[in-house]
This record gives sequence, structure tokens and C-alpha cells, in this order.
Amino acid sequence: MSDVIELPENIAGFTCAMGSWNGIQVERHAYTCTGRVLFPVERPLNLTWINAQFEEVGQGTLEARLRQDIPNPLPYKPRSLFIAPADMEVWGYSGHTTALKCATISFDVALLQERLGICASMRVVDAPRFRFSNDQVWTMIKLLSDTLEDNDPTAQLYGDSLTAAIAARIFERPKEVKGSEVKLSAAHLNDALCYLEARMPKKVELAELAKLAGLSQSHYCRAFKASTGMAPYQWQLQARIDRAKFLLLNTNRCLQEIADTTGFADTVHFGRTFRKMTGASPAAWRTDMLT
Repeated sequence: MSDVIELPENIAGFTCAMGSWNGIQVERHAYTCTGRVLFPVERPLNLTWINAQFEEVGQGTLEARLRQDIPNPLPYKPRSLFIAPADMEVWGYSGHTTALKCATISFDVALLQERLGICASMRVVDAPRFRFSNDQVWTMIKLLSDTLEDNDPTAQLYGDSLTAAIAARIFERPKEVKGSEVKLSAAHLNDALCYLEARMPKKVELAELAKLAGLSQSHYCRAFKASTGMAPYQWQLQARIDRAKFLLLNTNRCLQEIADTTGFADTVHFGRTFRKMTGASPAAWRTDMLT
């Protein structure tokens, strides 16, 4: 049995990276094309699907269609999004795009509402939308796609936070009463910080933290940031850097050992993140603090 994937006509190359946070499947695609393309998009029809286009090269930019012979009714616009509700077929068409990069997120509406604590009376956009603009959603999908190969433990909370924020924007939400933004209680904040400390440097899901406080993930993110000044993933990363500082000052461990202990892939990843957070390399920081 052959493992070779048969590509649609005039698509010369195709790569895909995949990941999942909060039950939202994220896929980043890159195509190279040699001519006119027209193909049915393979996707689970039980899932709602949102596509964000990042980069296009050539003429006849790619468009999403609901039928192979019915053109997209709206003109091209940069940073555009397309939404296809569940049980709806989608076709991809281009007159002559030579290269394309895009990403899709897909999810089961009911399961996403349940996981994120979104009221069942709220509804996701349930009609197809061509080439519409939402810079916040587009940017968050781009950030998610950039995180697909990131194995750093903080990437779990980061991706969870992004998917919770995306869901908060694509679902209808009641207007919040002014002044309703509240912080975590002292007990809930202590629970969260102890939980993160105890599991450092392992991955922690945002759903785990939200469950400790009995809050939805989107509400929890806002309350955590109001309480600490940082999003959960930012606090986790800062805590890992703080632990690295302690080890640099109080042990003779080499940089590789400290990187392993604090959950970084290698000394390069550790050094790059440490410099970004402190303005100095781990070795230079250690020398400066000990002299």
C-alpha cells in the first residue's frame, strides 16, 4: 500500500503542520502551484471550519467556494477569513497562485461551548462568510499556527488562552456590566500559583486552572491577569526564569542541566528566552550577579 499522497492537479507541493488546544484543531498549510487549481477541501464535515490566509504569491489569488462552479462573490482582500459551518462542502480555486500559506481552525460547536463554559443559548456564526475581516481573530489564528512546532511547556497555556480568546470573539456574548471585571479571590489565586509551581516545568492546561476556581476559561484568563498583571502562560514562563535564576546563583549546575530542569528544549532555547526576559545571557547574568 502506497503512502504517497495524491495532490490535486497543478499543486506541486504541500506541507501541513497540526496541533490541538481546547478541542480546537489547528492546521497550517503551505502550497506551491503550477497553474489553475480547483479541488474539494478535505475536512470533517461535522466540524465548523475557519480559514485564515497569510501569504499569497502570483496571480489569481486562492478563493474558497461552496460549489466548484460558483465563484466566490466577494473581491480579494488581504488578511481575510472564511467560515464554513458544519456539514458544508468547501472548494479551493485559484487561477494561478504560485505559493500560498494559510491556516484553519476547526471545532465541534457544542463540545467547544461545553469545554469553555459558553452558554448554550449563544450561537456561533451558522452561515458561511466569504472574505470577511476580523483582525483580532486573524492575528490569534496566526499566533496559534506559529506555535504548532513549539514544544516548550508554556506553549500549552499560551495555546489554550488563544483558543479561549478566539471562541469569545466568534460566539455571541452578552454585554458585560461595567465594573464586572473581578480578580481571583486570594484563595483561588493561591491555588493557581501553587498548582503551577508544583507542576513546573510540565505543561498545564488552562482548563485545569479554571476548574480550580470554578470559572470559564475566558473569565479565568481575565481574572488571573487582573490579579497578577500577567496572563497565565506569562506567569508560568516568568516562574521558570525565576527558578533558573535561583539555580544559576545557588548551584554549580551547567547551563544544559538548568535548561533541562526548567523545561527548555536545549541551551539555545534557554539562552534565547532568558536574554529576552532579562536582557542578558544566562552565563553573563550569573557572572554579573556573582561578582
